Amino acid sequence: MTNSPANRPARSVSAKRWFHHFGLGLLVGACLLMVLALFRVPILIGLAAAWVVDEQPAKADAIVVLGGGMEDRPFAAAKLYHEGFAPKILYMDVKLDAAGKLGIGLPERELTRRLLLSNNIPETALVAIGSSVASTYDESQAVRAWLEKSGCKSVLIPTDLFHTRRVRWLFHRELQDMHAQVQVQAVRPPTYGADDWWRHEEGLVAFESEVIKSIYYRFKY
Repeated sequence: MTNSPANRPARSVSAKRWFHHFGLGLLVGACLLMVLALFRVPILIGLAAAWVVDEQPAKADAIVVLGGGMEDRPFAAAKLYHEGFAPKILYMDVKLDAAGKLGIGLPERELTRRLLLSNNIPETALVAIGSSVASTYDESQAVRAWLEKSGCKSVLIPTDLFHTRRVRWLFHRELQDMHAQVQVQAVRPPTYGADDWWRHEEGLVAFESEVIKSIYYRFKY
């Protein structure tokens, strides 16, 4: 069956409209890509600024060293201690990794302790908390237990740039019924900062991981 001459002009007009809209869409898409390319740096810096939580530190009952981040978290905690923000540093009894279970190397708990001591933190100021913690949630429960036992009401938590948002949300959620004050301070990792994170694999991985984990935590907790 062939198309009648009456249908051909209508189909021709429809095809022209489709090509017109398709071409317009390509043009708009190309313009958007050009804008993103030209302004990618301020956009990516703004994205990090919107995500990172960096609260002005105030005096607290204790500074908390979360597990992981051995290259920056203990040192940030030691600095805050020496600046007089808290008389105690809490550090985590982190779950042993595969090497630790085999007795190869020191457990993270002991490494953290030694790093703090080597930064002139007195033994009397150090308190190990938790038991084989394996997540930020476990750490929030360890801090909660210490607050309940000690009667203290405020903690200061220095942690990696992109980790700060999840930490603040979770600790506020888990400690809100205790009326505990939680301050979160952003710490720049050694390999990237908020102004160049997308240029480093560690920064890209950290940002992507924290976005996924934050969404997961919102659903789970």
